[in-house]
Amino acid sequence: MNTPQAIAKPPPSFSPSASQEGQAQPASRWYYLDWLRVFALLTVFLYHITLIFSYEPWLIKNDQLNWPMTLFDWFVELWGMPLFFVISAVGISFSLNTRKNGQFLAERFKRLFIPLLFGIFVLSPPQVYIERITHGQFSGSFWQFLPHYFEGWYGFGGNFAWMGLHLWYLLLLFLYSLMFLSLFRYLKQSNLVPVVLHKLPWLQGELFLVVLVVFTGIIEALVNLQPDFMGMRNMGGWSPCTYLVFFLCGYLLALNPKVLSSFERHRMSTLVLGVCMALLSVILMYRYGYSSSYSIPFSFLRALTAWLWLATLLGFARRYLGVHTPLLAQANQAQLPFYILHHPVIIIVAFFLLPWNIPVAVKFLLIVLVSFGIIIGLYQGLIRPLPPMRFLFGMKARQKRTLQDSSS
Repeated sequence: MNTPQAIAKPPPSFSPSASQEGQAQPASRWYYLDWLRVFALLTVFLYHITLIFSYEPWLIKNDQLNWPMTLFDWFVELWGMPLFFVISAVGISFSLNTRKNGQFLAERFKRLFIPLLFGIFVLSPPQVYIERITHGQFSGSFWQFLPHYFEGWYGFGGNFAWMGLHLWYLLLLFLYSLMFLSLFRYLKQSNLVPVVLHKLPWLQGELFLVVLVVFTGIIEALVNLQPDFMGMRNMGGWSPCTYLVFFLCGYLLALNPKVLSSFERHRMSTLVLGVCMALLSVILMYRYGYSSSYSIPFSFLRALTAWLWLATLLGFARRYLGVHTPLLAQANQAQLPFYILHHPVIIIVAFFLLPWNIPVAVKFLLIVLVSFGIIIGLYQGLIRPLPPMRFLFGMKARQKRTLQDSSS
């Protein structure tokens, strides 16, 4: 999601495969990741709406719940947010090609931390208010609730949403970037990765996927020994420690693009296996309860399922979506504002529509259409044209020539 003013040409190893269809993709950019990020964002948008109707706890719930939507939520949790962290790490690899450390940190602060603060103090209070009144934890107007917003920490019995509710992703991405900037810079400038790949050539192929699964499964199993650790599954289905693994693995994928080529070659195989593992995971959770996914065997099953779907999505996107279009350029600029806005808009729209006595499917469709329309309207009419709003939503200042946003 970054917006470099000029994208330097990366090493030859970053060149996409010649098998990609459509417009030739320059070596300086992987457009298929942009398309994949758009797909992931729309999926998360639908995921948050289905949470209203699922059996999983959330800020606001419909009086009639729905099992198919619950199963959809469980499925998306297996790969949804991990995909964001993988793509973000690849984007950081490109960003470090054109930025010194100070420039990179300043960009991270403006793109991630400023929107996080805006979300904490402006967008989160009405959402917490709606949660409290719909759960019978407060009665009164929003203005009566506002002073209570600063009482206690959200997630620990209080109201103050220190992570901006859904903006925890920006918080973790900001912290991970600070923590591993030196390591990432060293890996990019040193010959360590090429030396290791030369001595262990199998790491450049399909077996690297096994390494990713095992590494992720071990961390997930260790974290699951303490189910309440850091809120665990309250952040999109995985723990912050496991997201860190996906983040680090994403950066390694950027430095080892031959693995992405193997994902492309084996995309049909990983799709079939991914569907089977996802069905098995969802069936087991349905049969034995969601808490069963905290077991050690299930930790490795989740890790396997996640990486099969990540490999599938990366493989298909690399094969078919390596093209740039005006629509993609516009979507790239809108993605961060869309992500920041979608959660509060969904909550507020649902608050007014849920009391209607209409079928679940109709409610769902109305929330989708009304929320999407409001988000696009706010972006086009308020955020995109106004410099102060662009700043608060992590967008670059308008320039005479429109620049494309790059990956976070």
